[in-house]
Amino acid sequence: MILDDISKEIKQANSIVILTHVEPDGDAIGSSLAMYNGLKKIGKDVDVIIQSFSKAFEFLPGAGQIKNESNKMYDLAIALDCGDIKRLSGFKEYFENTKCKIEIDHHEMNSMFADYNFVNPTAPACCQILIYVLKTLGIEIDKTIGTCLLTGIITDTGGFKYSGVTAETFEFAAELLSKGVNVSDIYKRVLQTQTKAKFELSKRAMSRLEFFSNEKIAFTYITKKDEEEVKSSNGDHEGIVEIGRDIENVEISIFLRETDDGYKISLRSNEYANVSDICLMFNGGGHIRAAGGFSSLPFEETKNRIIEECKKHLK
Repeated sequence: MILDDISKEIKQANSIVILTHVEPDGDAIGSSLAMYNGLKKIGKDVDVIIQSFSKAFEFLPGAGQIKNESNKMYDLAIALDCGDIKRLSGFKEYFENTKCKIEIDHHEMNSMFADYNFVNPTAPACCQILIYVLKTLGIEIDKTIGTCLLTGIITDTGGFKYSGVTAETFEFAAELLSKGVNVSDIYKRVLQTQTKAKFELSKRAMSRLEFFSNEKIAFTYITKKDEEEVKSSNGDHEGIVEIGRDIENVEISIFLRETDDGYKISLRSNEYANVSDICLMFNGGGHIRAAGGFSSLPFEETKNRIIEECKKHLK
């Protein structure tokens, strides 16, 4: 059984590095810190390496121990919430230079890039899968670990509102609540509270909203200048793509964010469009209803190409 193999490798390893995808969301941070705190409980020498993350997740236990680089050599690497080694960005060298490689993930599109791949695309969050992993390792899930796990579940399910939520999701949430995890505090921190900069970016994005294909496609964007003017920090652009999806009759919401190298693409869908398939055309991927990609083309060309591709996926 794959979980038994993973458990054996982890228990044998002397030093472990935990990695996740670039620009980590709540599930990526939550699963990384849940694994970190769990492995610390069983006496492992473990590091989490993440270049940068939203300050909204600084409240999580162990967040202060996250490193942005390391010169250590590790026996084992664990990639969490990451469907492709390319998404580890500049940190894939840590992954490739270890004796043993493990990945734990829930993305539909997964390249199975590790020695041991525990992937469940029906799980709504990587943190939900991680509960099984931690239990197989014999690690008791306490309030500290549970806070990290529930943060990942809440963020990746939009507060339990997305279609991937199952009865098992609520069973796990109830189990974590029984450990003393404060669900209302987590919900408020990661889904309700926003920085002034994020509010200002959202206002600009809303003012630029355009609709196409009988208002089934919503499109908006922010620029580097926008982020500079509002003094944004890591994560302040997160969730802006939801603005379009939440509008009546919209099936696909498109959000472009300008970077030094081009445009990061975020897509969301409501009922039927597989935005992961669309993002494969733009060097990306993800989930059926939530995915991302990248374009190095100029703004108008990027905009037109992504809109035309989205039109092909409308009923």
